[in-house]
Amino acid sequence: MPKNRKNLPANAKRVFKGVIFDVWQWKQKMFDGSVEIFEKLRRPDTVNVIPVIGDKILILKQRQPNWKTDKTTIAGGRIDEGERPLAAAKRELLEETGYASKDWALWKEQNPSGKMIWTIYTYIARDCYFKQPPQPDAGEKIKTRLVAFNELLTLSENPDFYEGEIKSSLLRARFDKKYRNEFYNLLFKK
Repeated sequence: MPKNRKNLPANAKRVFKGVIFDVWQWKQKMFDGSVEIFEKLRRPDTVNVIPVIGDKILILKQRQPNWKTDKTTIAGGRIDEGERPLAAAKRELLEETGYASKDWALWKEQNPSGKMIWTIYTYIARDCYFKQPPQPDAGEKIKTRLVAFNELLTLSENPDFYEGEIKSSLLRARFDKKYRNEFYNLLFKK
């Protein structure tokens, strides 16, 4: 089955193709024997990157044209057609921050919605080094800053932190000592 049909029944049909989202529908037999139309959205998978520089983490203050205010984010974006997640993570880190790394670890692979076919890959990029000036997309205004580990964890309560899919992990690390130590060791490879 082609990648764009992943997690869809064989009888699903694409009824709308958008720039980012596609809508797929299919007939689904219900428990009482009746038939209903079910649907799912599909969008390109995305990557997030937590870049580590020395004993600090690089975060972004970002503005996009459809946002009313700046948001705190980590580097990341959409995976291009045919691109592997790690290659996309490396590309997004370099484009948005100018940094690169030779030490990568996949931290999370999440599917945030049962009604949408979409995977978010979150990577840790250790020992990052500056390689070139950032080259953000035309729709991105980005400023970077380094934060300490504990400040990264407090982003879990920041309403302007855009990365909702990792907030719960950051919150858990604040209050679960064992999990915090594991996450710290993953970031700083102790």
